[in-house]
Amino acid sequence: MLAIGLLILIFVGYLIMYRVYGRFLARKIFLLSSALKTPAYELEDGVDYVPTKKQVIFGHHFTSIAGTGPIVGPAIAIIWGWVPAVLWVFLGSIVIGAVHDFGSLIISLRNQGKSISDYTAKYINRRTRFLFFLVVFLELWIIISIFGLVIASIFKMFPSSVLPVWFQIPIAIVLGKIIYKQNGNLTLSTIVAVIFMYLSVVLGRYIPIEMPELFGIPSTGIWTIILLGYAFIASVLPVTTLLQPRDFINAYQLVVAMGLIILGVFVSGFTGQLEFVAPAIQINPTGAPPIVPFIFITIACGAISGFHSLVSSGTTAKQIKTEKDGLLVGYGGMLTEGALAILVIIAVGAGIGLGHDSIEGGKLFGVAAWNDHYSSWASAGGLGKKVGAFVEGSANMIGTIGIPVEVAIVVMGVFVASFAGTTLDTATRIQRYVITEIFSSTKMPAFKNMYFTTFLAVASAAILAFATGADGQGALKLWPLFGAVNQTLAALALIIITIYLKSKGGMKWLVSGLPAIFMSIVTVWAIVLNQIQYIQDQSLLLGIVNLVVLVIVIWIIIEGGIKFMTIKKR
Repeated sequence: MLAIGLLILIFVGYLIMYRVYGRFLARKIFLLSSALKTPAYELEDGVDYVPTKKQVIFGHHFTSIAGTGPIVGPAIAIIWGWVPAVLWVFLGSIVIGAVHDFGSLIISLRNQGKSISDYTAKYINRRTRFLFFLVVFLELWIIISIFGLVIASIFKMFPSSVLPVWFQIPIAIVLGKIIYKQNGNLTLSTIVAVIFMYLSVVLGRYIPIEMPELFGIPSTGIWTIILLGYAFIASVLPVTTLLQPRDFINAYQLVVAMGLIILGVFVSGFTGQLEFVAPAIQINPTGAPPIVPFIFITIACGAISGFHSLVSSGTTAKQIKTEKDGLLVGYGGMLTEGALAILVIIAVGAGIGLGHDSIEGGKLFGVAAWNDHYSSWASAGGLGKKVGAFVEGSANMIGTIGIPVEVAIVVMGVFVASFAGTTLDTATRIQRYVITEIFSSTKMPAFKNMYFTTFLAVASAAILAFATGADGQGALKLWPLFGAVNQTLAALALIIITIYLKSKGGMKWLVSGLPAIFMSIVTVWAIVLNQIQYIQDQSLLLGIVNLVVLVIVIWIIIEGGIKFMTIKKR
């Protein structure tokens, strides 16, 4: 019953805070107005700038910011206990993460849909803009490189997910054509599309696809090449052709998946099968770094993530019809992601106890299942372990409502792979924007060509992915940096939002200023601890890149602080 009570308490809390704090931010802090012309209308081009219904853009925004982030973070951080994980996800998403996403979106809407990196020049200076771009480029470079491998690994783990994930593409294209070209009924068309999507899931259950080794290239390498090629094509197509309809379908997939998990929590909870087998608090797990500051770094997307500011000010701001839609999309999207992260915590903290395939073979239950998976930081690490714990725990709970566990595993595998795919699409498109903005002041017309800039984004990611061999795992060399870089970007975005609000006068800046101070402290703290560890491990590459990031972060914090102290109301 504890899991049921926790679920109800958190979800009701999110609804209350959306109506209270979210509306306060919209009406009193950012002063949203439906009269202001958004970039979607101001710069409408039918490719990137497209006015979009709020339910459709919510689907795109949410599936883009989510990816596997709210899954892998909580699935590893729960090793410190489910209580600190729940507290950070709930409180962090309400007062920090949602403010970060919402603020980034609104400022971009008022700056022609420019990225947060670009409008940094306006609110601090051009020197800081360049440094911000370096951090953003590094983050997106790692994301694009690693997410090809992430999806490839999911395909390898769950071959039954391959067919339905790829089948979503023609479904989305047809849906987009019906909605935008033929003015079809959005609700009816979406229902039909979702039905076809789940029929493909059933088909995938009986037709699993396993990629063989080709030309000496392992399956993960083959999938990575295919996925990067797909990312190129998807990122130059008009958003209404594939990006919006596919993300909209995935939003409904989220509703179905979360609905099944919630039903599973209630059924297994009321029947006495579901209990938390994870410890409430475990300060010193074997081999784990200190809980503070690393829980704030490990749980990123479920509470706050710098990548969200790139989506908010990258693709989303170019599609919002009216500022008032920003409350649902920016603030509501983050709370929805927090709700997903809570379900992940319940799945890996309690659901895994309903049955876990032991490393040594056999089935384990209860605390024994937890201990087998989370015996140490190293044993719980790795993509397979993190995703596997969530899929297994969720499938166990869904199984209690009468759906075979094997089918539930396929549903959850498709869910994870689909969300990772939308993140790959969006990250590639945003990297194209970033490259264009970096060279916007130069007289090189090639950097205004979306095919050329998208090629640079994909090619640079491919170089990193295959830097260590044909298996496409080169990005793993820099992956240890991602958490700190991502949360550093979040801290920097909060600084920009704070300076923006300070320029408006009064004490409005406190809503983002206090979170900015907190995130700046914990991220710099984590980067310093990582630097010490890299020196001890003699990890030259990680040490050099991490040191560069540390210098950039401190520089921007200092410049931001100076600007904040000298700014006057405009």
